[in-house]
Amino acid sequence: MKKVALYLIPLGLFLGLIIFLYQGLFSNPREHKSSLLEKPMPEFVLPDLMDIQQTYTQDVFLGKVTLLNVWGVWCITCAIELPYLTQLQVEGKHIVGLYYDQDIDPDFGIKTVERVQQEVTDKLRQLGNPYAYNIFDVKRDLSLDLGVTGAPETYLIDQQGKIRLHHIGDINPRVWNKKFAPIYDTLVAQ
Repeated sequence: MKKVALYLIPLGLFLGLIIFLYQGLFSNPREHKSSLLEKPMPEFVLPDLMDIQQTYTQDVFLGKVTLLNVWGVWCITCAIELPYLTQLQVEGKHIVGLYYDQDIDPDFGIKTVERVQQEVTDKLRQLGNPYAYNIFDVKRDLSLDLGVTGAPETYLIDQQGKIRLHHIGDINPRVWNKKFAPIYDTLVAQ
């Protein structure tokens, strides 16, 4: 009996590993269900990227359906989605940027705020500016509270300031039509 168990235990472990790896072949790493869905935006007080004296709180999302897009000039995929986001903005979608820069950290960074502002201005002039404004997540506090894993990521926020959808990756026509548009249209119609 012990001899049979010696063969069955490794076989069971091997089969478990095969099942685990097989499921990974069909999972989408961009499908990450946020724990903040159907919850209000986390509280924050952060400055405007272009006017540091201007501050925003979670109340800026009240009263309108908003796309909160996490981005940075250092993000190649963000540059790819900017023209399409600009098209959505031209169609009337309210889009707010949540900007963070990896090189502005006081302990590790080398950029000044003025340099970041110039880089953002140049990038938006080149690829289109979909943003009503950019919230400057200086120390990435809001990004951490939102569970941001990278850029780009986009949150759909309803008129009551609740997060209704979270998407990891770029927004393109396929993603918009399949994932965002049905929920966005329903929220706008309310």
